[in-house]
Amino acid sequence: MAQESPKNSAAEIPVTSNGQLEDSHEHSFNRDLKHSLPVGLGLAETKITSHGFDSTKEGVVEAGPFPGSSASPKSSVISPSSAAASRLAGQGCDLIIPTGGRAQQKSGPVVLADEVKNPAMEKLELVRKWSLNTYKCTRQIISEKLGRGSRTVDLELEAQIDILRDNKKKYENVLKLAQTLSTQLFQMVHTQRQLGDAFADLSLKSLELHEEFGYNAETQKLLAKNGETLLGAINFFIASVNTLVNKTIEDTLLTVKQYESARIEYDAYRTDLEELNLGPRDANTLPKIEQSQQLFQVHKEKYDKMRNDVSIKLKFLEENKVKVLHNQLVLFHNAIAAYFAGNQKQLEQTLKQFHIKLKTPGADAPSWLEEQ
Repeated sequence: MAQESPKNSAAEIPVTSNGQLEDSHEHSFNRDLKHSLPVGLGLAETKITSHGFDSTKEGVVEAGPFPGSSASPKSSVISPSSAAASRLAGQGCDLIIPTGGRAQQKSGPVVLADEVKNPAMEKLELVRKWSLNTYKCTRQIISEKLGRGSRTVDLELEAQIDILRDNKKKYENVLKLAQTLSTQLFQMVHTQRQLGDAFADLSLKSLELHEEFGYNAETQKLLAKNGETLLGAINFFIASVNTLVNKTIEDTLLTVKQYESARIEYDAYRTDLEELNLGPRDANTLPKIEQSQQLFQVHKEKYDKMRNDVSIKLKFLEENKVKVLHNQLVLFHNAIAAYFAGNQKQLEQTLKQFHIKLKTPGADAPSWLEEQ
């Protein structure tokens, strides 16, 4: 090749008998080394030393000024000059030179961030708490059914809840019977209307019985009209009772279920705390007792809150129930009495009193434009 490597040049340096470099060859070696050094390292910044043949540091390049340097030899390191460092910085090379002089290259910038919570660990913790709570509550329910565990009972509140559940069943039975009556009355009104139309048609076609068919036609049409009025009152009664039973009472019973769940949790953690208090008290059990005491207090506050909510809802429900049923029972009685007494004016007045508007037949049917 046209240019020899530094290693080959260093291998051919002749030495004197005392191990010093020969002056005639020193400059020629420096000339060869200049071409083989990396860009940025001038010959003025380097020094070539050579030791005896038995030395392991033959041909070592040392940093420092070349001519007549009296400094002691340093470790075998090539240190870049300021010009070389500026060129490296301009090229964007990520190079760190520590105080020891050894060049080290980073793999990339290091970002220090706060520890991020693992969503999987959070979900696992929630599942663990839910499983523990479910186990305690299940154990409490089984022990109560077997007669081994104790349960907290509010006698006054439990009595009100039992009455509410019994009344709900009775109201549902009344609602079912009223719906049956409405269905049967609708069929009867429909039959009376058809019968009146048949009598009216025969009145026109039978001249010898014109008056008789005419009287019956008017009677059946009048009964059908009064039946529609009564049917409107009964349907209004059904809608009001249905709202009371399936919405208002059901909402209160939902709160009752939440109260019962809170009561079971409260008793479960109360039993757990009592068992821990009966056991030994040492360094291992005291933290468990303290944690159990905190959980017991949390569920006690939840139980007290739900008990207060149930008491308030039962009070408002009773007031609303009395008001609604009073109006609906008066309506039902007056409408039935007026219908079977044949008092059409009183029947219509009853509907006006409760602001009931009758629907004309076919009013709910969509028009032909809406069907398109």
